[in-house]
Amino acid sequence: MPRFAYHARDRAGQPVQAEIDAASRKDALRLLVSRKLLVSSINELAAGASAKKAAGPKATKPSHAEARVARRAAALVPTKKECLPFLESLFDLMSSGLSAGEAVRLLSVRIKEPGLRSLCGGLWERISEGAPLSRAMSEFPQVFDPSITNLIQAGEATGSLNDTVQRLISHLTEQRELRRQLMTALAYPIFMVVVAAGVILFFLFFLLPRLQTLLASLGGKMPTSTKLLIGLSEFAIHYGIFVIIFGVFGAISFWRWRVSDVGRAATDAWMLKLPLIGPFVVSQTVLAFSQTLSVLLENGITAAEALRMTEKQIGNLVHRAAFNVATARVLEGEALSAALARTGCFPDLVLDRLSVGENTGNVVPSLKQVATAYQKLISNQLSMFTKVISSGVLMMVFIFVGFIAFAMVSAIFNVSASFKMGR
Repeated sequence: MPRFAYHARDRAGQPVQAEIDAASRKDALRLLVSRKLLVSSINELAAGASAKKAAGPKATKPSHAEARVARRAAALVPTKKECLPFLESLFDLMSSGLSAGEAVRLLSVRIKEPGLRSLCGGLWERISEGAPLSRAMSEFPQVFDPSITNLIQAGEATGSLNDTVQRLISHLTEQRELRRQLMTALAYPIFMVVVAAGVILFFLFFLLPRLQTLLASLGGKMPTSTKLLIGLSEFAIHYGIFVIIFGVFGAISFWRWRVSDVGRAATDAWMLKLPLIGPFVVSQTVLAFSQTLSVLLENGITAAEALRMTEKQIGNLVHRAAFNVATARVLEGEALSAALARTGCFPDLVLDRLSVGENTGNVVPSLKQVATAYQKLISNQLSMFTKVISSGVLMMVFIFVGFIAFAMVSAIFNVSASFKMGR
């Protein structure tokens, strides 16, 4: 039976160099993978040859070719959108019995999508040098959040990497679905605003100038509503471009101020005071808090680290600052529900559920129940938000069109009356 010399690393990352008997190179590789070894090179020995000789400088290492593929793919910069597809592909291969390193190696060769191939190639290049998966992922902060890499590290340490990746996939899928619902909810109101703006501009720039010309040729005194409408049309024709430029400049200036630290804090505080947006922001904070903290605690992250990571997932800076204070109180020994109650940012029902979970030792199930409830609540809020905006836009369009119709009919009646009197 052929004999193969191999270089590999065990689960602890320690180098292993030995020989193995197998019917073929493929069978040898399968045996090593079943032993949870990450193979870097494997070569068939000639009859009577020693492992040392076979491992000499002339020995070929397939991993070098794979590394070249990874380096070529690394020319593309992966982004955060590759995170969930990578974890899903990784879980599929690991569920089939492959180790994490071997699964990444196969993905770096077989994946066709450029961004994902670039990510897998970069990860395999680092894993082939002896780095564990979590450390390799930490070198791609634009793709993987620190909370994700810490969860992967905890899964590696406890030997439950498959379960950890599965929970991460579930968590990220829920977040993606929430973003999809938000974009879907905003699509219809935006469409209505665009259509309404088109209708208004059509009246102002196309219909009213012709109506003005017709009325002027017929003579007669025009009513106040018609004069106001025609004045608005003339203003839009002569000064509309300046209004648009000023609006664009103002929007850009506001956005630049908004992304600054001072502007972000101020606008986040304003959003909490708005009638519909304020409750929605609170719901988002509760959902991010309950989802993230439950996943972290469930995967063995310590309470202190889990709270600090959860804080970074809270989008509203006012709530994030309040949560930071609550985290400090928890680390001093205060109960989480009591510390969060001091912030005034969390609803009483959430605090009650959390308090019950703390008293019974079932914090994670309580957090999951809160997350499930607030996912439904946010869906309802998005539906209500869409209906309110759509109704408001339609009402504004109907009012404006009604005003135009009234002005036109009034002008026609006045001109008709003047024409009869003239006869």
